[in-house]
Amino acid sequence: MPTSVSKRVQKHRDAMRAAGLRPVQIWVPDTRRAGFAAECRRQTALVAKTDRENTDLSDFMDAALSDLDEWR
Repeated sequence: MPTSVSKRVQKHRDAMRAAGLRPVQIWVPDTRRAGFAAECRRQTALVAKTDRENTDLSDFMDAALSDLDEWR
């Protein structure tokens, strides 16, 4: 006779706990929500605009990468 789904799930959870893990619940944005894609576009455009206007960070990262090349 096959085991029930709830028993299989409990067995899996017990094994995970025995391995030193614990369950964690997180809340994430609902990508199906109206306006989600528009908000993604707005934030992406804002980051791109900031990157174009402020090259200091890009210059800093380029210099850091250059240091890594010399380190090898």
